[in-house]
Amino acid sequence: MIIQLVDLHERRIYPAEITIENGRIQKIRAVDSAPEGSGYLLPGFVDAHVHVESSMLPPAEFARMAVVHGTVATVSDPHEIANVLGTEGVEYMLADAARTPFKFCFGAPSCVPATAFETAGAALKADAVEALLKRPDIGYLSEMMNFPGVLHGDAEVMAKIAAAGRLGKPVDGHAPGLRGDDAKRYFAAGIETDHECFTYEEGLDKARLGVKILIREGSAARNFEALWPLIGEFPEQVMFCSDDKHPDDLVRGHIDELVVRALEKGCDLFDVLQAACLNPILHYRLPVGLLREGDPADFVRVADLKRFKVLETWLNGEKVAENGRSLLPRIASEAPNHFNALPKSAEAFQVSASTGNGSAAKAHVKVIGALDGQIVTESLTGHLPVENGLILADPANDMLKISVVNRYALQAAPATGFVKGFGIKGGALASSVVHDSHNIIAVGTDDDALCAAVNAVIGTKGGISAVDRSGNAHVLPLPIAGLMSQADGYALAQEYAELDAWVKNTLGCSLRAPFMVLSFLALPVIPKLKMTDLGLFDVDQFCFVPVEMP
Repeated sequence: MIIQLVDLHERRIYPAEITIENGRIQKIRAVDSAPEGSGYLLPGFVDAHVHVESSMLPPAEFARMAVVHGTVATVSDPHEIANVLGTEGVEYMLADAARTPFKFCFGAPSCVPATAFETAGAALKADAVEALLKRPDIGYLSEMMNFPGVLHGDAEVMAKIAAAGRLGKPVDGHAPGLRGDDAKRYFAAGIETDHECFTYEEGLDKARLGVKILIREGSAARNFEALWPLIGEFPEQVMFCSDDKHPDDLVRGHIDELVVRALEKGCDLFDVLQAACLNPILHYRLPVGLLREGDPADFVRVADLKRFKVLETWLNGEKVAENGRSLLPRIASEAPNHFNALPKSAEAFQVSASTGNGSAAKAHVKVIGALDGQIVTESLTGHLPVENGLILADPANDMLKISVVNRYALQAAPATGFVKGFGIKGGALASSVVHDSHNIIAVGTDDDALCAAVNAVIGTKGGISAVDRSGNAHVLPLPIAGLMSQADGYALAQEYAELDAWVKNTLGCSLRAPFMVLSFLALPVIPKLKMTDLGLFDVDQFCFVPVEMP
């Protein structure tokens, strides 16, 4: 193969002849010229932090789609399925991933459950985490979400970090908004990365501490616009990640999109490719080739160095994608699950008021403020109508009901409050993809719609659903742990895109990614106000708070 070689080590581009034998690069020899139109060869892209489960695809199917965009590896936290199935879930991801040449690096989940403020399907104590870390196919300790536990020296938390240190495995961070002395103490505990920065100032502070900053652009959280200047300022410390990416977004692009956007901002080509290709491989010690003699033949061929149209993707000397088409075979995946909830009644979603009745009666309530493109929320207040002793939603002012149902118990009362930001005019949507414990979450305009959407998810033992004001329901089943589909990835992406469009066009939802935003509204480690199956949680105060205020 004679082609223009993009050498990230010497930071130069030159024509070269590449010889591949037994899946490795045998020889690289500089030549005078390369054939016109042959394109450019460069190391493959790496997603430095992703929950594969959020694509709604098992690993083998995720890989089949990702290689089309030049992605050859991911640093993958199986935290989502671990919250449902524990160690069995991690083992499922490892086994499914092993059926593809794609290079997954899975971590040992550090926070299962994420907190004690929600009901999860499993728990991984320090001994279970250490057992995972001892496995050669586990590469690191996944994001340490419990930053209060780190700051207060919680014994279980510190034991997990210590185990990773003893075994020489990196420790990922998760500290949204943490600044100053608290940030110094958190990262001094042995934590090396953070993908939760959502302002430039926060990213700059952490980078100056030596922290590796992962610039995240997923289906919900989008921080590229805030953080991209760090690429040139700290080129050895920046990586790209998606964190959570829904299937329709994965069809459109992956890390390649961030490469193009960074170049459009005027970033240096080699700084950008260092973030997209080199830094993750070096930091996590991934067994991924970097276009050197003796390396595995993992690389991509692109048409140019502006739009980065991927012409071919190679793994271990095998071509796995060509001209927008995956060459990896479709592989059927098993469907383990943990889902026990029984159908609910509409009355279960009612919210009682302490105020009186009448046309002028209003209840003063706390309201979760959902933000498009962010997983943080606002803590708002509102005045809602009261009828027959019950607090109602106010769709005209975008004050809707939000409810979380325990999926692991046969019978459990929903926890219900109020949310602003969805813009739904009539109906409801629900999902069993609910970070991080993956119960059932629903947002809707009234109790009947909430109940119908929740029961649609219960009926398929996991999935996402939407119901209009007439009761017409659409459901996308997710039989693998209530998180992932067994369907063809491209068919799933189309089905998901159609449901997403229906939610926007029929229900009137104004969010760019309604189901992704919905999935984070129960996560009580991300500020500011969240709803779990146990009640309304104020992350700043770190305690449950009543829905109705005095």
